[in-house]
Amino acid sequence: MQFDEIVAVRKSNAAWRLLRADNAPLLLSFLGRVFVDDNVREISESALISLLDDELYSLNKRLGEGTYPRTPKAYLDEWSAADTGWLRKYYVIESDEPHYDATIAVERAVSWVRSLRDRGFVGTESRLNTVFDLLRQIVYGTSTDAEIRLAELHRRRAAIDAEIAAAERGDFHVLDATSRRDRYQQFADIARALLSDFREVESNFRTLDRQMRERIATWRGTKGELLDEIVGSRNIISDSDQGRSFQAFYDLLLNAERLDELDELVRSAQALDDVADADVRLTNIHHDWLDAGTRAQGTVRRLSEQLRRFLDDQAWLENRRVMDLLRNIETSAYAVRERRIDDFTIEIDSPTPNVHLPLERPLFRPSSNVEVASDGIEEGNADGESEALFEQIHVDPVPLIEGVRHLLRRRDQVTLADVIADKPLEHGLAELITYISLSDEGFSKVFDEDTHESVTWNDDAGGTRTAHIPRIIYARRNPTDQETR
Repeated sequence: MQFDEIVAVRKSNAAWRLLRADNAPLLLSFLGRVFVDDNVREISESALISLLDDELYSLNKRLGEGTYPRTPKAYLDEWSAADTGWLRKYYVIESDEPHYDATIAVERAVSWVRSLRDRGFVGTESRLNTVFDLLRQIVYGTSTDAEIRLAELHRRRAAIDAEIAAAERGDFHVLDATSRRDRYQQFADIARALLSDFREVESNFRTLDRQMRERIATWRGTKGELLDEIVGSRNIISDSDQGRSFQAFYDLLLNAERLDELDELVRSAQALDDVADADVRLTNIHHDWLDAGTRAQGTVRRLSEQLRRFLDDQAWLENRRVMDLLRNIETSAYAVRERRIDDFTIEIDSPTPNVHLPLERPLFRPSSNVEVASDGIEEGNADGESEALFEQIHVDPVPLIEGVRHLLRRRDQVTLADVIADKPLEHGLAELITYISLSDEGFSKVFDEDTHESVTWNDDAGGTRTAHIPRIIYARRNPTDQETR
């Protein structure tokens, strides 16, 4: 890279700005944990504010009050601003609350910082074997000479026949501990890198979508010419190298047989005792791939919906004046965005009009006079005890939801008994009732009336209390189920 190119990247790249930010440790730790480690692709503003509030409280308590003095909402507004580009703030269908997702800049910054860690073991043998396999696929996969292809196939068959014969004699090679660690490390690196690549693919598709919308807003030709332009662009997206590679990967991921094989292979590899750094999250890594792939597919689907809405516009000529005004406003907005005017601000009273009809106002009602007699009042004593009024217990459901989500990262479903075994009850019956009434968009809750479980806890007096309840199962909700809701 040249000097001027590095200077330009330093000024414009969002990932570089994140690393230079004053709050870079907070940004990398919090956003990396929520969006990268937990693979969250969409979270509501209230949920993200709650998580950030807990994080700020913990840091201020440990580092000193005033270390991070601003409110969680102020930090999120700064991180999602146009001149930072670390969070994407948007609205989803049928929701008035903003939602957030991390940009590719966060993925790149977190990945780069993690690469600075010292590694006690760096595998190289498996990478060299991968290089050979890739080169063979490139050379023999593109060759049109039948003799070359047959020679390669005969070579592979001879090697397989020799290996089969050796295995029948009981003479076969077994990978040693170093080779197993080498290959598992390469698998883990590729698996995690795929999640980061999905966010970049989605960002690229979103950029193409925005370019298409801008093209429609600034178009001044005929409708037929615009349709030719849009349809051509849509084919370019589908037929591009990135589009073809993503579609091939997604189709392969939806293959039930390949998914079952992948699940069995990963679990068998992690069952080996000498595999270093066995991440339990990799056990269900294909679920994270499906979540990320579904999000990218949704971006392409919204692009197609934009085209369909334009084709369904039957009042093109009747509403030409109104549409021209809207297009002028959109064109001006794009022009302002490109100029990056820092002091450009505009205020509106309200996004929607407030309508108050005259008949909605209540009629005047005279207040009734109440006669209060203060004669003959005697001082009395309460018969009951008032200690119960000051011993109320409030159970916050947010930590309980986080505990259920933590277990669901490693398994598809858990029971209430599993959750309580991992984190025993601290507030007795009140906390148990809160568990039963939990509701969250990340998982569903099922009551099995045919099976009962016993839940035990210690009360304040030192005794043991036991409750017999139906089995409660928390199951991880698929992205398609959330979208249907």
